[in-house]
Amino acid sequence: MINVLVVDDELPAVEELAFLLGRDERIGKVLRATSGAEAMTALSAGNIDAVFLDIHMPAVSGLDIAGAIARSSNPPAVVFVTADEEHALAAFELAAVDYLLKPVRAERLARSVGRICELRDGGAAPEMITVDQGGTTRMIRRDDVTYVQAQGDYARLHTADASYLIRVPLADLEQQWADAGFIRTHRSYLVALKHVSSMKLAADGPRVTVAGAGLPISRRHLPTVREKLEATRIRPHA
Repeated sequence: MINVLVVDDELPAVEELAFLLGRDERIGKVLRATSGAEAMTALSAGNIDAVFLDIHMPAVSGLDIAGAIARSSNPPAVVFVTADEEHALAAFELAAVDYLLKPVRAERLARSVGRICELRDGGAAPEMITVDQGGTTRMIRRDDVTYVQAQGDYARLHTADASYLIRVPLADLEQQWADAGFIRTHRSYLVALKHVSSMKLAADGPRVTVAGAGLPISRRHLPTVREKLEATRIRPHA
């Protein structure tokens, strides 16, 4: 089980997040701190596997605490919890596992706990992608990308929650992400195998369903797509 520390200068926010975490069977102890000083004291006592940090706190900010954690010999995982995305880039430069926006949804928090569990079990740190959305720099996990759509010299990354345009050609992503489980299905699409739920051989052409979206498979790519999907036990149907 994972022992966690929740840090926020607003007590109601601490209690709400602690309540949600306490409902997760993967969570053990839930410690609380309402200041940077309290957080550093709790961390010095040890036996904390993950810290859920608010960024905007007086005196000692969440970024300050994360910096101190990063310099420690056996650092706990860090998840930032904040009301805005202003510090997303700085957060991931400090090797944060995740970045949650308030108000925190239970299902989103569960995914964050899952990421912490993966790291504890020896998994690699997630590959992060820098995207710009309305002038705000964000970091998203490559694992959250369900498929990619070509748009000229750009590529649109689709996740379960949103889509993001990056200035990278689809052909470049195909090469860079081949070992991460992404395959080309069409000149305009690159899909994440783990997000494919079905493949259909329809009269108007074969298609794959990726996170609820029906995407075309070109004749050129069909043999490779079938081979890859059958290896994951997804077989085509009429």
